[in-house]
Amino acid sequence: MKLIEYPSKEQWTELLKRPALDTESLFDKVRTIINKVKTEGDRAVLEYESMFDKVSLSVLPVSSQEMEAAAGKLSSELRNAISLAKQNIETFHASQRFTGKKVETMNGVTCWQKAVGIEKVGLYVPGGTAPLFSTVLMLAVPAKIAGCREIVLCTPPDKEGNIHPAILFAAQLAGVSKVFKIGGVQAIAAMAYGTESVPKVYKIFGPGNQYVTAAKQLVGQREVAIDMPAGPSEVEVLADETANPVFVAADLLSQAEHGVDSQAVLVTTSKQLIGEVMKEVERQLERLPRKEIAACSLENSKLILVNNMDEALELTNAYAPEHLIVETKNYQEVAERVVNAGSVFLGSLTPESAGDYASGTNHTLPTNGYAKAYSAVSLDSFIRKITFQEITPEGIRNIGPAIEEMAANERLDGHKNAVTVRLQSLNVK
Repeated sequence: MKLIEYPSKEQWTELLKRPALDTESLFDKVRTIINKVKTEGDRAVLEYESMFDKVSLSVLPVSSQEMEAAAGKLSSELRNAISLAKQNIETFHASQRFTGKKVETMNGVTCWQKAVGIEKVGLYVPGGTAPLFSTVLMLAVPAKIAGCREIVLCTPPDKEGNIHPAILFAAQLAGVSKVFKIGGVQAIAAMAYGTESVPKVYKIFGPGNQYVTAAKQLVGQREVAIDMPAGPSEVEVLADETANPVFVAADLLSQAEHGVDSQAVLVTTSKQLIGEVMKEVERQLERLPRKEIAACSLENSKLILVNNMDEALELTNAYAPEHLIVETKNYQEVAERVVNAGSVFLGSLTPESAGDYASGTNHTLPTNGYAKAYSAVSLDSFIRKITFQEITPEGIRNIGPAIEEMAANERLDGHKNAVTVRLQSLNVK
C-alpha cells in the first residue's frame, strides 16, 4: 500500500484516481459478440459459452430438476445463513414501498403518482473466481417485492456445465423465474435482445468484469436500461486514533480480495494507526486463501494521513467511495457530514461484510466516484412511477387561461387550442 502524508489539495485529484478501467477500448470486440447473439440467438450463445467458459452445452436453461436438487447439496448452516440474509434484505427493501398521494395543486386540478414494477428484468451474477450467490438475493429480492412479473437470471456455468448450488438455492428462495447457464458479454446480449431460450428484458442489473461492463454500456445506449455505471469495487476506512488496527486491516483486506483491480483506502488523522495497520495487513494477508489477488489489489491501495477530521471528511466526499467505514470516536457526528458515498458502515463493530451479505442493505453500489450522482440499488430501481392527473370543469376554468397564455407565447397554437375548445364547450353549456 502507498503511504501519503499530509497531501495538499492540489494533489487530491491525482491521489484519488481509481485503477484505470478503459471499457471503450473493448467496445469493438464486445459489439461483435453482441451483434452475433442478436442475429443468431441461442446458436451464438452456445458457441461463445464453448469459447469463453470452456463448456459444451446442449441447452441453456437450468432445469427444474437442477433447481430442486440444489438445496440438498448445501449444508444446513449455509441454507440457514442464506435464508436469514434473504429475510433481512426483504425487510429492509419492503420498507421502501412507495405510497402514491393525491395532491390538489389548485381547485379542480389533482395530480398523483403510481408505482409499477418493471415487467421484465434481467439479473447478471458473475461466476468467475467466486460464486456470488449473495448478489442473487440483492437483486432478486427487491425485484420480487417490486412486482416484476418476469425475473431472468444469467450466470456462467463451470466446465462441467453446472451452476453452483448456492446460486440456484438463492434464486429459488428469492423468486427468480428462469435461470440460464450463460456468462459474460453473451449473457448481457441475450437478455438485451432475447433469443429462442432467453426472454428479452427491459432492464439489466448486476456486476461483472470489464467486458460485462462494456456490454451493459453498449446495450444501455439503445435496447434496455441498466442499473448503473460499474467499475472495480472499493472501500474507504475513515479512522482516528481510537480505531482498532486489527479491524481496520481486516476491512481493507476484505475488499482487496475481491479482485486485482479493487481499491482499499485508509484516511486517518493518526500516524500511529497507519503504522499499526501496515503491520496488521502484512500479518493477516498471509492467512488469506486469496492472498495473491489481495496482494495485487493492495498495489492500488493507499494509506492517507491528514491533518484533522475536517480535512478527512472533505477528502472523503471528494473520493465518494462505494463503501465507507467510519471508525472514529464520534462516528455518528462524522457520518452526518458524509454527502458522497454508496453505503456507510458506522462504528468498530460494523464491517463492510455485513452489508455485502446479511444486514439488509443492498451491496450493488455506485463505484468509481459515481456515488456523487447515483444511489445503491433499491426497490426504486425495479419500479417506474407513472404520473396521473385529472381536471374538473372548475379546474380547467382556473388553470386554462394560464395554459393558453404560455402556449401562445411558445407559439404552439395547437396546445392553446386544446384548452380553448374545452373552455368554449363549458361556456356553451
